[in-house]
Amino acid sequence: MEAMPLRTSFTEMMGISHPIALAPMGGSAGGALAAAVSNGGGLGLVGGGREDLTWVERELSIVTDATDKPWGIGFQSWSATDEVVARGLEFRPHAVMLSFGDPRRLAQLVVDSGVPLILQVTDLEEAEVAVELGASVIVAQGTEAGGHSGRRATLPFVPVVVDLAAPTPILAAGGIADGRGVAAALTLGAAGALLGTRFQVTPEALVSAAVAKAILDGHGEGTERSRVLDIAGRRAPWPERYLARTLRNGFLDQWRGREQELEMNSAAKAQFQDAVDTGT
Repeated sequence: MEAMPLRTSFTEMMGISHPIALAPMGGSAGGALAAAVSNGGGLGLVGGGREDLTWVERELSIVTDATDKPWGIGFQSWSATDEVVARGLEFRPHAVMLSFGDPRRLAQLVVDSGVPLILQVTDLEEAEVAVELGASVIVAQGTEAGGHSGRRATLPFVPVVVDLAAPTPILAAGGIADGRGVAAALTLGAAGALLGTRFQVTPEALVSAAVAKAILDGHGEGTERSRVLDIAGRRAPWPERYLARTLRNGFLDQWRGREQELEMNSAAKAQFQDAVDTGT
């Protein structure tokens, strides 16, 4: 039996059937995954992250070809360029989401285009800025989230943002992976939920089979928040205030507490990149 639509202020605004949005995960949420979520009745968001024009154009072409349902794209406020965001807007998304860092400059581009603006926040200061900028939807992300997040736990953080930003629809994010989690989000006053890791293990996600298996085999106690893997990455590290929750691994164990040393160790970074590239 087909699930009955659940109406909230978020579903009404976006014209979707279910109060669920795909987290625009960089490196995972491409056009195929976003289209699958949109076709399933949620809001699929392509993970523009720190990607370049070529990547964005390719993945947005995929999503526009694969669905006639509402979809969007997300960018990182601290790293995305005006050029990439402007190009994304040319594909006429139904929403643009900005996360992590000061969103003011990029938010103005989105607002001026007339596209609904979704702002993700990790603390009250960011929530106040989101209200000030007139966000159409605000995502209150808790520290239980996979990947990068702030320091507030989802359960106490969501109701505070709901009260602060009313009547703006709020999506809860962080540690939500099934219907019970979505129901809990609605009970907290949210108009829906943003899910990431759960969709990362789907066939449409842009991750290797080894990564998907590691996630499925993992458990909550096997994760850790750290800067180690960000420092070791080939691109500029994330802002220090946003730690990343990842599965524990040997490289993290080796460099935990030695972040400053790792920053200067090019051989260790090369070793990490070799492991990433080979899936080991």
